[in-house]
Parts: sequence; structure tokens; C-alpha cells
Amino acid sequence: MSRIPQSMPAVAYRKSLPADDAESLLDVTLPVPEPGPRDLLVQVEAIAVNPVDHKVRQSNDPGGEPKVLGWDAAGTVVAVGDEVTSFTVGDEVFYAGVIDRPGANSRFHAVDERLVGRKPAALSFAEAAALPLTSLTAWEGLFEHLGLHDGALRQTGTLLVTAAAGGVGAMVSQLARALTSLTVVGTASRPETTEFARRMGASHIVDHHKPLAPQVAEVAPGGVDFVFSTAGTEQNLAAYAEILRPFGRVVAIDDFGPAEIGLLKSKSLSFHWEFMFTRSLHRTADQAEQGRILNQISRLADAGILTTTATTDLGTINAEHLREAHRILESGRAIGKITLSGF
Repeated sequence: MSRIPQSMPAVAYRKSLPADDAESLLDVTLPVPEPGPRDLLVQVEAIAVNPVDHKVRQSNDPGGEPKVLGWDAAGTVVAVGDEVTSFTVGDEVFYAGVIDRPGANSRFHAVDERLVGRKPAALSFAEAAALPLTSLTAWEGLFEHLGLHDGALRQTGTLLVTAAAGGVGAMVSQLARALTSLTVVGTASRPETTEFARRMGASHIVDHHKPLAPQVAEVAPGGVDFVFSTAGTEQNLAAYAEILRPFGRVVAIDDFGPAEIGLLKSKSLSFHWEFMFTRSLHRTADQAEQGRILNQISRLADAGILTTTATTDLGTINAEHLREAHRILESGRAIGKITLSGF
């Protein structure tokens, strides 16, 4: 690490404050992390911002210590740990990382190689940074929890995706369209989100501000087989129970309180959680599956089968621009992914 500086610019927060507060996110200087045995040290070129960023900022007060957020990054490997086998210095990579280590809103970032994929050559760093967290969430939800089969183009049926213009919803729609023959019904409520959701792969759009069941019945009279619920699960559970065919499946990623899960019993419907950080947080034996998934996403992007969901680049990575990104996400009006590039 002789050519790597000892300190680096980063964006952190020291206290949970509203995004409009000038001290909610701060420009700081921190030591460059030392990579562990399985770690890559990545020079971060671009990041993307997710709802998890502002949720952690709002709910996890670090008590005055600088806490770095950021769970989407693309960059170049500048050093590797002693036990690294899959990457070398100079490799371009993209990843989401793990929630119980410092995030990637810093010039250099240490990340376990098993959670990392090779950056799509066809995409810029910013375009690539938009993909990891949502791609992993969508892939795990579709092909692990809902039981779909990657590349099974004879697999038919109907999939409902809520908030289909969001980061996860857009990736769910793209993967379902590219790797299955499911008909995708997405939810959206504005002309611009409707247009984006259709571009990402939704064949039909229903308004999530209106009752779902009658709208879905119009476009899928026989009901749906799967629901990927990215938002509104608690409010929509009764509608899911109504529109799903017997033995259908729901996977959800949003947070909510007690729900009437008994509504799912008569049709033998199953409910699944998807949390992208489960593998890394619990150090499961198959953590490397995330690296494999990201490499598959990279191949699909390079083949032109998947496209980036980056829609808004706010400029360089600094506290002012990240505060703006948090404000946009907290408004609930974001389309696709927000990215930032360079320091």
C-alpha cells in the first residue's frame, strides 16, 4: 500500500438529523482502511444512493463518531488481502457490500471479495454503481424466494411488482422480462413513473394510489402467480390475498408492523422476506453467491440484455450533494437510481 495515501476524503454523519440540516451529512477526512485477509481495497469512482442510506441515518445515531453510509459502489482495486483469490490490483469492480461495516461514501473502501462482481465493461462507473444492491435484491427475491428459474423462458404466469419505477422494482421487471416469460404488471402513479416502468419491462401499469385488486383484475382476469412487494405490503396484503392464485407467492422488502398473515391461508399462499444483507450480515457459508450474481448481472449488461437504472447524477461525492440525494429519496418521488461520481 506504499502508493496509497494514509488519509482520504469521505462523507459521514455524527448525529441523526433531518436531511435539510447542514450537519446531517458532513465532509470529513478519515484514515484509509487496511484490507483484511479476504478484502479488496477499492478506489471508489462512483456511488449510488438507496433508501437504506437515509433509513440508517435517521435511526442509527453514532453518538458523535463519524459513520459512513453507502451501499452501492463501483471502482478500481488498488490492494488485496493475503487470502484474496478472485481479483487483482487494477480490476474494475462493483458491489453493495455489507451493512455492519463502514459504507462506500469514501475515496477508498474495504470490501470482502466474495460480495464483489466485475464491473460491466459496457457501463460507466456511475451506470454500474446504480446496479448492485437492487440487482441482488431483485435476483434473490425472484430466483431464490419466489422460486422462479433463471433463464426458464417457458415459465409463464403473471408477476405483480409494486413501485415498478423504483430502483428495485425496475430491476425486478428487467430480470423477469429477460430471464422468464412472465407477464409483468407494475404499479406507478405518475406519467413519468409509468413511462419508466414500461421501459424497464412492465407490460401493464396499475395505480398504487387506487385499490389494487379491481385494477389488477382488469389486466389479469385470472389473477397473478407472484407478487414482488417493494412498498405498501401492510396496506396491500388483503389485495394480494385476493388477486393471487392458489399456491401463489409473495416476497416483500419493505418494513411494516403486524399484518393479517392469516389472509394467505385459504389459498396456501406463501410469504417470504428478502433482505439483501442477510448473507453478509450473518456470514453465511454461501456469501460468494452474491459475487456470482453480480458477475451474471455484469454479463447481462454487457450483452445489452439489462440496462442501468441510473437516472440522476448529482455530481461529485460530497456532503452537499449527498444531502440532496437523501432529500429526493425521502420525498418518495425518485425514479430509478441517484448516482454521484468522483471526489
